[in-house]
Amino acid sequence: MNPSSRFVIKVVCACTLAVTLPAVAQTYPSKPVRFIVPFPPGGGTDAFARIIGAKLAEIYGQQFIIDNRSGAQGNIGTALGAKAPPDGYTITLAHQGALVINPHLYSDPGFDTLRDFAAVSRGMGAASVLVVHPSVPARSMKELAQLAKQNPGKLTFASTASAQQLLGELFKLATHTDIVHVPYKGAGPAVLDLLAGNVSMMFANPTTTVPNVKAGKLRGLAVLGTKRNEALPDIPTAVEAGFPELSDVMEWYGVIVPAATPRAIVESLNGGIVRALASSDVVSRMNGIGQLPWPSTPAEFAKQIRAEYERWGRVVKASGAKVD
Repeated sequence: MNPSSRFVIKVVCACTLAVTLPAVAQTYPSKPVRFIVPFPPGGGTDAFARIIGAKLAEIYGQQFIIDNRSGAQGNIGTALGAKAPPDGYTITLAHQGALVINPHLYSDPGFDTLRDFAAVSRGMGAASVLVVHPSVPARSMKELAQLAKQNPGKLTFASTASAQQLLGELFKLATHTDIVHVPYKGAGPAVLDLLAGNVSMMFANPTTTVPNVKAGKLRGLAVLGTKRNEALPDIPTAVEAGFPELSDVMEWYGVIVPAATPRAIVESLNGGIVRALASSDVVSRMNGIGQLPWPSTPAEFAKQIRAEYERWGRVVKASGAKVD
């Protein structure tokens, strides 16, 4: 085949692709979409997915079926999403801990964050809240640190994901204290044990803590962000509490798909998610559980994933934390 023939074939293929991709976007989705959530029901990830999934179903006229696949701090469900067919009919909730922290804690999480996924959109941001059981005689972070120093190894902190585990480790490093880590498979069991007083404290997603703090069942000591949470306006930030080391730690969720998913489908999904996050009913429901809608373009979310992957890699190395 001569060079000119090859050129003609390339042009024809390019033109065909240019026509096909918009057509794919126009017909997508033509059947229900599976939405993998790598954590059990009852926590912030599940609440976010159900709010967004319901709105996407309304926008597209197709079901978005929530599929909770928990285990290994989000590794099992995330790995399942990486191996799904790249056709847009399986999307995965991108969880900060699973996606950018676990690869540094586990020798083999079952996926490669930077190779296996295409970013669709960031979805929400929320600063974790440090809460304690009411029986803990501390009403501030400083009092909690002093209590921990006076009782080494007696206080415990629950975690349901690697980000919360690292926040506990960072608190221990900042305060030079010995607090015992107690891991849980999901927010539901962890919060139940915290409410029962079986663990002392937790660096928790606002979704699972706002109702219990408002009801007086838990005591909030600090919000680990740059500003106070609107749902918990009386709780100070970590900076206000005297712990700048634990400020500006935003937990985020988003949506990812397998890396080979057609760009037209990624763009279509991004448009649907951005539209959903701008809906007044979605904003109201998310704000009510302490979550802040935080949409992005695919490129912006991909850049954030890479940057935080590198950032948390440095934190894990400095802390010496390892799961296996």
